[in-house]
Amino acid sequence: MGAGTSKDAATAAGLDAACAAVSVDELKATLAQLGEEQRRKVMLAAAGLGAEGGYKVCVVGGAGGIGQPLSMLMASEPNVAELCVYDLTLAMVPPAGVAADLSHINTKCKLSSYAFDKDDKPIEKAAECLTGCHLVLVPAGVPRKPGQDRKDLLAINAGIAKGIVEACAKFCPDAVIGLIVNPVNSVVPAMCELWKKKGLNPGKIVGVTTLDVLRANKFVHGITGAPVQDIDIPIIGGHAGPTILPLFSQDKAGASIPADKIPELDKRVQDAGTEVVNAKGGKGSATLSMAYAATRLGKAVLAGLSGIETTECAYVMSSVTELPYFASKVTFGPEGVKTVHPLGDLNEHEKKRLDEMLPTLKSEIEAGLEYAAANEFAS
Repeated sequence: MGAGTSKDAATAAGLDAACAAVSVDELKATLAQLGEEQRRKVMLAAAGLGAEGGYKVCVVGGAGGIGQPLSMLMASEPNVAELCVYDLTLAMVPPAGVAADLSHINTKCKLSSYAFDKDDKPIEKAAECLTGCHLVLVPAGVPRKPGQDRKDLLAINAGIAKGIVEACAKFCPDAVIGLIVNPVNSVVPAMCELWKKKGLNPGKIVGVTTLDVLRANKFVHGITGAPVQDIDIPIIGGHAGPTILPLFSQDKAGASIPADKIPELDKRVQDAGTEVVNAKGGKGSATLSMAYAATRLGKAVLAGLSGIETTECAYVMSSVTELPYFASKVTFGPEGVKTVHPLGDLNEHEKKRLDEMLPTLKSEIEAGLEYAAANEFAS
């Protein structure tokens, strides 16, 4: 029996045991006997096949390029009982149309839509939409224009994020907020610091970096031929350019790639977004893969909320390096972020890359901290 077949059998056996468990404690005991990757698969599968959750999820920007496929994928999740599609009235597709379309999918999920004018303040308008939410996914903001300064982009997109996150602080302070708002390296620290000013749990604010993991996994699969479902490359650092650091050495398939091939592969992961933009002829960006990645993160969060701890890479408040925000493996539990894991062993290439990227990430974090220092959430 091959290694991949053996792993699949372990996953299937674990799923059978998970489905037979009659309590969360029994399920946890079953999961403890599996390897990390098999545990993650069984846990997510069990969340879908076991007692279905009754979670309310909102996708802010739900009528957009990322938002529509993300809404479809989340509406298909058995743990999601209600999905709110939230967008602006100026969206090319009305949120009501997206919700109506998704309402014909054969799932239990209830669909609601909310459309706001661009000058509306979510804290004044979004009470019904956000109240009771357990997870709010935010693929919002404007793309960076050619030649636009990153500080200018931050001022615009942090303002958009602030309007949404301050409304969440008022109407769903216990929800986990998954931010897909560029520049993530600055926006997440800005929103988390503002969140903390309100006395709220910083473990609720999460930067979605899952797409970097998926890209690294798929590229390693393409090189090695190893089953992609058995590949799990941790991504640490941030979510832009050289701050994206794949730890190929920490995965069996990744570690099998010759050392002289790693710098080029590393660079490909960093620039993968540009690869998609170029392939789309400048007419779009990575919307479908980002929706898939955000759904994977969303599933992990919901599994954690249900008491089944789940680990994914994410960009969060952190103490694993000298920087206050950092992407690494994060375990989600009933309150959101439960554990931010240390980086583990790095090889020489990875140590060098880490040292080189820290000043860049530090500068981008500081831009977010400066924004937070100059602003407050509305009450």
